Amino acid sequence: MRVHPAAIRALVVTLGIACAGGAWSQAQRAVGPGEVVVHTKFGGFILGYDIDQNGTEGILSEAVTNADGTHDVAVETFDQRTGEIIKVLRRQRDSNNDYVTLGIYGDHVALTEFEHVSDIFVDKRRYLLSDPIDSNRITGKWTPPFGKATDIISGGAPSQGFDTALFFGFKNTADDFHTYLFTSNVGANTFGPVIPVEGTDVFDWNNSPAVTYDYGRNRAVLGGSHGCFLCPTAIGQVDLATGVLTFHVGLGTGFVNGIAVDPNTHIACTTTEDDFSVEFYNLVKDTGKRVVLPGATSQLYSGGAVAVDPIHKLFLVGQEFSSTAASGSSIHVYDEKGNLVESLDGFDLPASPAYMALNPSQRSGFVIVTPDLSSLQSFTY
Repeated sequence: MRVHPAAIRALVVTLGIACAGGAWSQAQRAVGPGEVVVHTKFGGFILGYDIDQNGTEGILSEAVTNADGTHDVAVETFDQRTGEIIKVLRRQRDSNNDYVTLGIYGDHVALTEFEHVSDIFVDKRRYLLSDPIDSNRITGKWTPPFGKATDIISGGAPSQGFDTALFFGFKNTADDFHTYLFTSNVGANTFGPVIPVEGTDVFDWNNSPAVTYDYGRNRAVLGGSHGCFLCPTAIGQVDLATGVLTFHVGLGTGFVNGIAVDPNTHIACTTTEDDFSVEFYNLVKDTGKRVVLPGATSQLYSGGAVAVDPIHKLFLVGQEFSSTAASGSSIHVYDEKGNLVESLDGFDLPASPAYMALNPSQRSGFVIVTPDLSSLQSFTY
């Protein structure tokens, strides 16, 4: 069949418009703070939160301070699409106790810590499961070996979609400053051995190390520093099968504020305090790269928490005082080679590194915002 030249020209023009339109749509893809905001059910400040990366729900804990010094505390699920609270799973009124959301692990399993307080000190900790999270109820208990009243689990490294999660903490005693690690299949309530990080004091808990999990190599990855001004950092890896620590001098200076690792490529990303920089490490080849945050000129603009999107091979870096906007906070997006992809402005992040709960398949997430710390701001990237 012979096609008339005019038809060919029309087709070329049409395709050109379509391609240009596609390019325009990609260029104009909305990024930054979104319209969905999650407010706590009772107006309290948030004590931990996370979202299901392969579902539609999230979970948070909150506490409302009463005039007499007690608290109304609760655990709640919410809808990622609307921000609405779905259900209050647990609530205590006029209490000295509290709930803390530790995160979502494995296959849709949400984990909440309950701290029982007598007088002014925590004397018992229990760990509650919502398995799966969209059951919207407490379904059972998690019984970690690191479970005395003085054993404090500080957190778990993000590891949704993997059977095993890494947890880290310390013993609240006057003579033991080690960081402790252990793994767990949270839903199955099974555990690996408790491993003290030994061989150097740079990763001791009083030096506020940052910890994440390279699931692909079954290694804990730690970033630490003694914290003095311009002190070098250290990057450590603990083989969770043997407990052996290896470490080397890092590229940044000052405290390590955030850390994340892509468990597929074994690229780690850290932020450091004194040099307002972001570092990228190939944990297999033992190579690295350091870049200064865009527009940053002083420690005021240091980066905070780091989150990883292993689907698109991106790292997201929170920044309390924006170096790319006239005011507010930013989230900077880097590829795994250390190239800046985009800067998301218009946030109000807290001073402490703010966990960015990501849904990588949707290129979206939620992060806590000031001034009341009672809401989660959605965003896209």
